[in-house]
Amino acid sequence: MPEIHLGPVTLKLIVGFFLLFVIVRFAGRKIIKQITPFTFIASIVFGELLGNALYEPKVGLSYIIYSICLWGVLLVIIEYLGQKSLFFRGIFEGKPSALIKNGVLDLQALKKNRMNINQLQSLLRQSETFSIREVAFCYLEADGSLSILKKSKYQKTTGEDLNLPDKPVYVPVTIIRDGKVLWDEIKDLGFDESWLRAQLEPYHITDYKDVLIAEWQEGDGIYVQTYDKDASGR
Repeated sequence: MPEIHLGPVTLKLIVGFFLLFVIVRFAGRKIIKQITPFTFIASIVFGELLGNALYEPKVGLSYIIYSICLWGVLLVIIEYLGQKSLFFRGIFEGKPSALIKNGVLDLQALKKNRMNINQLQSLLRQSETFSIREVAFCYLEADGSLSILKKSKYQKTTGEDLNLPDKPVYVPVTIIRDGKVLWDEIKDLGFDESWLRAQLEPYHITDYKDVLIAEWQEGDGIYVQTYDKDASGR
């Protein structure tokens, strides 16, 4: 096992720490709060530069200072160009992508962003939105978060505001996804195939493969969107 000299390692660590601190302060707090593709790469490189240099005796202090300062300058330049030019901002930060528009799920936008419906539903639930039917517009931001505008009837109000009695709350259940029927979910609901066909009949759907997504929610019925038609529900 190679011997580690604590003196040089300590000096490198202290200098690297303060250099990174200065760069983050100078580049702005956005590098911490909003991770863009470029800042994500920059943060990995910063960590690798400092981490590899700490325990490599052949790498001197001047190498650490030069490498971190060079990457810091590049980061500041990119941030500056992004502030001054929409063109560079679009290249380095990316643009929001509309995944749901006017209540309709955009399958092409999902594919373009390499997402599937399962991943979208998971992100929606993390944003306290448990059904696609609630969403009027949904944007995938450059940092990977979702911005959601709910339909008016699903926007937050409380029973106390309206002096309404408490009602039972039911979680929406996905019963068809990507043209495949989730029979286990239907069985858990206590239904069968004849019930499913009866639910789809008003929408003139005879082939399950035509359905992009279908959800069932107690008290609110079924929500259906096909591959080639607008979303609908009842």
